[in-house]
Amino acid sequence: MRQTLTIIAVLTTAVAVASVATGAPRTQRSALAEAVASPSRTPANVERDQYRHPVDTLNFFGVKPGNTVVEIWPGGGWYTEILAPLTRAKGHYYAAVGPDFPNGGKAVEALKAKDAVLYGHAKLVAFPAQAGQPKVPDGSADVVVTFRNVHNWRMGYKRDNQDYSLEAFQQMFAMLKKGGTLGIEDHRLPESASAEREKTSGYMKVSTVRRLAEQAGFQFVGASEINANPRDTADWPNGVWTLPPTYRLKDVDRAKYAAIGESDRMTLKFRRP
Repeated sequence: MRQTLTIIAVLTTAVAVASVATGAPRTQRSALAEAVASPSRTPANVERDQYRHPVDTLNFFGVKPGNTVVEIWPGGGWYTEILAPLTRAKGHYYAAVGPDFPNGGKAVEALKAKDAVLYGHAKLVAFPAQAGQPKVPDGSADVVVTFRNVHNWRMGYKRDNQDYSLEAFQQMFAMLKKGGTLGIEDHRLPESASAEREKTSGYMKVSTVRRLAEQAGFQFVGASEINANPRDTADWPNGVWTLPPTYRLKDVDRAKYAAIGESDRMTLKFRRP
């Protein structure tokens, strides 16, 4: 079934890109497909499309070329390679980097140096922003997205293991326009599991993410199963990092974890009223 869905997704992307190439009207989805199919993307990143479904994910979040898009903690720049070129002509792209700012954002800076045309407009800001650090202007963003990061805030990454997830959601709320969208993707912990596991495993309950978002003022819009993986039982010896692409156990049972693939993930959409 997974293989069939992957083939369908690939064919859909190919048709969308072909429509752009032949001068057909450029829809939101075809613009996303064009960005995802760009030859400028790193081949190793393209290999992860089968697990991360970027066209469907960004389409679900409603990302458009003319948007002001903020990506929270872009990490190695996986989504930067898609979002920056997508917004280059008509929109704006902010890469909001981690608490080690201004030393963070190295991947984004490397992309800017590699191709100033595609990535030069990307703006680096701090997140969560502290006094005196550059930040996304309040009420300026159409869409804020973050991929596999809420668990870091819950675990207190670089904050002495102190949970600052609510603060993160409050800052994301502030940067959005009224009616703007927050898109969240993260590793999904079963609702029946102990909430204590959120502090160590890298997995989060959907109910926890919803609670945090709603506490910050967001309204829940909907959920998609596009990034679901029923093979992931979320109970691995080294948490989510046991699975690809991290393989924290290195060569121990590597084939087993490769067959499982990347984690089971929630994909949630919220709105700033």
